[in-house]
Amino acid sequence: MRTAAIVRTGITRRELMLASAGLLSLGSSLTRAANTPAPAPPPGAAAGPAGPFSLPPLPYADNALDPVISASTLGFHHDKHHKAYVDNLNKAVAGTPLADQPLEKIILTTYGAADKAGIYNNAGQHWNHSFYWKSLRPQGGGEPPAALLHKINESFGSVDALHKEWLAAATSQFGSGWAWLVLDGDKLAVTKTGNADSPLTRGQKPLLTIDVWEHAYYLDYQNRRADYVNAVFDKAINWGFAAENLMV
Repeated sequence: MRTAAIVRTGITRRELMLASAGLLSLGSSLTRAANTPAPAPPPGAAAGPAGPFSLPPLPYADNALDPVISASTLGFHHDKHHKAYVDNLNKAVAGTPLADQPLEKIILTTYGAADKAGIYNNAGQHWNHSFYWKSLRPQGGGEPPAALLHKINESFGSVDALHKEWLAAATSQFGSGWAWLVLDGDKLAVTKTGNADSPLTRGQKPLLTIDVWEHAYYLDYQNRRADYVNAVFDKAINWGFAAENLMV
């Protein structure tokens, strides 16, 4: 695990808050994946910029989420959009103390710092996308595992009630952003964030997310964001991932 000096004062309080929520341990697996050296590009391909972060592979084939998310959408989303965030982040932190820090530390250190907005946005989008891929699975949906289902019923009343809140958050997010299922204190909640923001800076533990930037769904659903959100919830949501995060 990387160790590094704290770059900006005020981070200790955030780290303590997040550690108490279990978020730093939750994000560590994503950071390890992000820090895994990228495979060598095929002959003739342009290599991405060298740096501490790399594009994690999808946990399933490009066509595995059809017909909920097409191979075309998934390919562009992962191989173009997510890769661009990784490449831009590597460029932005090169030669700075942030290059030696875990992804979550970069997000917390640069949050709200106007002169580091570019680093924050690319770091946040790298983390959010890495989390999003794991929030999906082929033949997903169905009934959540028992412990998670109990928590859902306790917090929302039913899975259907959670579905309604999830849909409302995802469709009411103006412009680009994300909808999340989080653990907030000892109860589950649905929240939304704009652009590259996430619950990491709010002391909440993310359990699941859905990307509602247009590039996540427009090739398949055009302007029908609600259809995309419903299809993911019904047929592609990874309840097992949420249950694992709940136990961290």
